[in-house]
Amino acid sequence: MAHGHSTDEYLETIYFLAFPIGEYRSAGPGSPTLASRVAEMLGVTRASAGEMLKRLEAEGLVERGEHKEAILTASGRIRAEQVVRRHRIIECWLTGFLGYTAAEAHVHADDLGDSFSDEMIERMHEKLGRPARCPHGWPVETTFEQEENRELTPLSALVAGDSAEIVRLAEHDGDLLHWFYESGLAPGTRVEVETAQPGGGATVRIAAGALQLDERSAAGLYVRRAG
Repeated sequence: MAHGHSTDEYLETIYFLAFPIGEYRSAGPGSPTLASRVAEMLGVTRASAGEMLKRLEAEGLVERGEHKEAILTASGRIRAEQVVRRHRIIECWLTGFLGYTAAEAHVHADDLGDSFSDEMIERMHEKLGRPARCPHGWPVETTFEQEENRELTPLSALVAGDSAEIVRLAEHDGDLLHWFYESGLAPGTRVEVETAQPGGGATVRIAAGALQLDERSAAGLYVRRAG
């Protein structure tokens, strides 16, 4: 474990980076290294992330790609997908059965990830009525998630005059996730882009009024363009 983050949390983060929203762009020379991106998302140093990536490589869960970047191996992808699916089912249980808010559920799901056996997770999923998505809009089944990724785009990629529906919320930043819900930016919310800044920020309008989004918040809202 590095800086309080488990192997599974690292795999979950690498999985998110391995299956980007929208058009796929492979890493090339000059792209930020995986260690840098993982470190940013988990709030740890690049050295700590690099140390964990070496450990995952030694365990056969990641390997070096064409440009020396770390990518999931076949066994690493299977485990990462299991971790992601488990996390989302637990979030559904925490909100649907225990009454936690969607933002609270994400934090507690990380803490509870190792508390349930695979059989318990499947029973949980059945008792909940086999929900298709977690509270933040992410599909429980990773195969469907990866297919849907091509239909979505970060709100930061929209331009003035675009309309869209929020489908998913980025989960890696707990403070940002709370802010999304406090601001009325939940899955299913319709947004209209009034102005878009070159850096990715935007002014958007929702039913409750206008909101100013900085680049970080706009990039963490995954939307489907209207029409």
